[in-house]
Amino acid sequence: MFNKENDDKLIKLCQNLVKAKSYSGEEKEVAQVLKRFFEKNGFDEVEIDEVGNSIGVIYGKRKGPTLVFDGHLDTVPVSNEEKWSVDPFKAEILNNRIYGRGTSDMKGGLSAMAVAAIDFAQKTNKDFAGKIVVAGIVFEELFEGIASKYIVKNYNPDYVVIGEASQLNVKIGQRGRAEIAIETFGTPSHSAHPEKGNNAVYSMCKVIDAIKKLPVIEHPILKKGILELTDIKSDPYPGASCVPSYCRCVYDRRLVVGETRESVLEPIKNCLKELEEKDSKIKTKVSYVHRNNKCYTNKKIESTKFFPAWLYDEKENFVQNCLSELRKDGFNPNVTIYDFCTNGSTYAGENNIKTIGLGPSKEDLAHTIDEYIEISQLLKAANSYISILKALMK
Repeated sequence: MFNKENDDKLIKLCQNLVKAKSYSGEEKEVAQVLKRFFEKNGFDEVEIDEVGNSIGVIYGKRKGPTLVFDGHLDTVPVSNEEKWSVDPFKAEILNNRIYGRGTSDMKGGLSAMAVAAIDFAQKTNKDFAGKIVVAGIVFEELFEGIASKYIVKNYNPDYVVIGEASQLNVKIGQRGRAEIAIETFGTPSHSAHPEKGNNAVYSMCKVIDAIKKLPVIEHPILKKGILELTDIKSDPYPGASCVPSYCRCVYDRRLVVGETRESVLEPIKNCLKELEEKDSKIKTKVSYVHRNNKCYTNKKIESTKFFPAWLYDEKENFVQNCLSELRKDGFNPNVTIYDFCTNGSTYAGENNIKTIGLGPSKEDLAHTIDEYIEISQLLKAANSYISILKALMK
């Protein structure tokens, strides 16, 4: 278990990370806070990479696997600060909880990873096999796993631990996520003479009704591959006295293992084709949403919004080794899956890197007013990470 010095170090680091406001694309300050922590606490290599990820590496004395602790630096914005009972960026401690934006999602988990790596290196005198990489990742809230691709490229991990909140349970998978855009095209006219135009919104209404009737794929563990309408826009906007000639809607699609970009779009394409054959006024297009943003390093980051699902068998050796060590150290985690998408989509979903999730705090505290993390969960998470290091870095 941690000594008092490392307990205090962990709490202080969590507070310092929370105090550094870090909305997606604005993570420079928090990345520097983490970098300075790595430098002051004996990490062998420290860097800020081209997209702004803040990375610290500790080398063992023996050759072995590379284990990446992945935690994101960015948070969702605070849009209603007046509703908070505390300042979301002061990281106040009240009733044995640290309050603030990002405490649970997920600066608490990232802090625990960094301090656990130090503690493990100290207690073993670095006499372990392999290297430990603690990676503070940018842009996760908007692009799950995109900045993590640079960790895969530069460090080639054998194992990854995702530090998203799990109440210290072990996560062995998650549904993936895609954003799908459907467009309809019409002909403009004055709204006083609608018969001279072709209203793209009316076409979209028929599309939405047909999409609702598509069967939903289901997985025995990951559950439903949801397809849900999340956004709709017409053009011209505002459409005063004008029949809209264009309409676009976006669907959020939750993915299960085995689904590909092609297989996800196929039933939608078939549905739209059938509509067009029945009604010559309906003209459509379907595609994945593609977005781009600029990192605080000025590096452009972009992605097609398709983040695959992943799932490991609980009986896998690396999972069982982690569970065995955790239980030996007094933890009793359940084995479950994440309900939301994480950077694991890149590591496990795209690259088949052995990945588990384990983090402090409750999953439903993410993005909430008066977000907090219990200090007891923070400390237990760090000790859980040491158990995982013992299991995988022998």
